[in-house]
Amino acid sequence: MSWIIIALAAQASFAGSATVVDGDTLHVGTERVRLFGIDAPELSQSCDAGTSKTACGQLAARWLRARVQGRTVQCSAVDTDRYGRIVARCSINGADLGQIIVDAGWATAYRKYSLQYVDAEQRARTARRGIWAFGFERPEAYRRAKSASVAPQVPPDPTCLVKGNVSSKGARIYHLPGSRDYPAVRIDPNRGERWFCSASGATAAGWRSAR
Repeated sequence: MSWIIIALAAQASFAGSATVVDGDTLHVGTERVRLFGIDAPELSQSCDAGTSKTACGQLAARWLRARVQGRTVQCSAVDTDRYGRIVARCSINGADLGQIIVDAGWATAYRKYSLQYVDAEQRARTARRGIWAFGFERPEAYRRAKSASVAPQVPPDPTCLVKGNVSSKGARIYHLPGSRDYPAVRIDPNRGERWFCSASGATAAGWRSAR
């Protein structure tokens, strides 16, 4: 169980007014929340609409905003992600928000983490609702391709390859070469991020390993 959930053990369930960030991310009160088990198009992602493109990531966010913005959302924390966001199951008036979004066709079932919404995805796909009305790349594949197209960062010292990343919650996390998220992590010294020469050096400086 991740450190933030341990810290929030007494309030693993929380509620607040919702502000939409994108098709699967909200601010619930003061918490930034990634909805568990679903994967919506990225804000920058487009879908094919015949001979043209449509901004399906923006459409997904707009659809969700019209339905939840300013409303009270209840959430139950499941985990945290590498960006420091709480990953949670959320609902409005007892209705599962992930189920609603996938059933409407504005997100896919995130099979990498859960099969809970596969049936809802199939219904939306059959009815050609939401993004299923277009040709589109699954969000996970889109992110992977976008990450691969970005030139790798070169550390100032070629022997110091450990990446020290600061999450949106301020957690200081280091990533080793060869780890899952290493290629996608970008070091921004303006945010206090830095390179380390070893895992032990990062730990001594107060950084923890990525989970």
